[in-house]
Amino acid sequence: MSTPQTLTGERADLVQTLGRHRGFLRHTCRDLTDEQAALRTTASELCLGGLIKHVAVTERRWMRFAVGGAEAMAAEPIDDWAGNFRMAAGETLAGLLTGYEQVARETDALVATLDLNTAHPLPQAPWFEPGASWSVRRVLLHLIAETSQHAGHADILRESLDGAKTMG
Repeated sequence: MSTPQTLTGERADLVQTLGRHRGFLRHTCRDLTDEQAALRTTASELCLGGLIKHVAVTERRWMRFAVGGAEAMAAEPIDDWAGNFRMAAGETLAGLLTGYEQVARETDALVATLDLNTAHPLPQAPWFEPGASWSVRRVLLHLIAETSQHAGHADILRESLDGAKTMG
């Protein structure tokens, strides 16, 4: 097994920032049962386990994009978008967290190898500007924003569940 490369500069900043927000999200799920992690605690359809599942799937798909563009991203379609935000029968919070940690390790390793300036055209979707391209750097910034946003969602869900907060 090879030793992970030590990142410096911009790469280190990106990985550390993404890691910090992943940590907030994981911390919000501390000491929960599978049943608690699957509960909807607000008017939203979101649950804590579903958020972990969603960010892992999203991060993995965006890193596929970073490596091989929209075609590589499409190789892992999401057939049930709403199910991507819920815990399915048989899923456990521990299993979802382990899967998320694996995705994080893979992303962090890729950041050491990819040219941050490499860009690919975005997939066709109504929420993307037609003909736009994103660099690997832009993908990482998007993952930071996405993870941070969902960590905030998770904090609200957890506080609604049992009063616990990530910070404060």
